[in-house]
Amino acid sequence: MQVAIIGAGPLGRRLALAAARAGYDVLLEDVMPSNLHHAQEYLRQELGPAALPCVRFVSTIEEAVREAELAIDCVPDELESKLEIFSLLDRMAPPKTVLVSPMKNTSIADLASCTYRAEKCVAVVADAKELAEASLREVLVRTPALIADETVRVVNDFWCKLGISVRFEHDS
Repeated sequence: MQVAIIGAGPLGRRLALAAARAGYDVLLEDVMPSNLHHAQEYLRQELGPAALPCVRFVSTIEEAVREAELAIDCVPDELESKLEIFSLLDRMAPPKTVLVSPMKNTSIADLASCTYRAEKCVAVVADAKELAEASLREVLVRTPALIADETVRVVNDFWCKLGISVRFEHDS
C-alpha cells in the first residue's frame, strides 16, 4: 500500500519512519526543501541507505497522492490549514484515497463535509507531540457519522501494522 505523508516536520518524519519500517511504500511531501533535506538525513540514519528507497521525497502534493491509498496530513491543527490541505488532497488524490488528519481542535465531520469523500475522512485525535512518541500504543480515530467500511479497514490496518491499536468513535 502506498502512503502519502504531507509535511516533513518532526511528525511527518516519524510517521514516514514507522510506515517504512512496517513495509509501506511512503511518499513524504513538503513545500520546504529544507524540511525534506532534514527528513532525508533523519531517515537515512534510522533506516540505513539500503532501506531508504521505500521512502520517496517529493515537493508537490499532487505527486505525493497520485497513487496513494492513504494520505496523512501533518500540518498544524488550525482550521484554515486543515481546510486548505483537505481541499488540495480531495482535489488531487484518486477517489480511493483515505484522508487522515491528526487533530484535536477541529471537527472531522465539519472538515469532511467540505470534501467529495466525507466517507473516506478520519481524524486521529492526538496532537503532533503525542503521535511522535515511540511509546504510543493506542489512537482514537474519530469519523464522520457515515463512514465507508473500506475506510475503517484501511485506517485500522495501517495503525495496527505500526503496532498501535485503534479505537473508533463517531464525531459528535
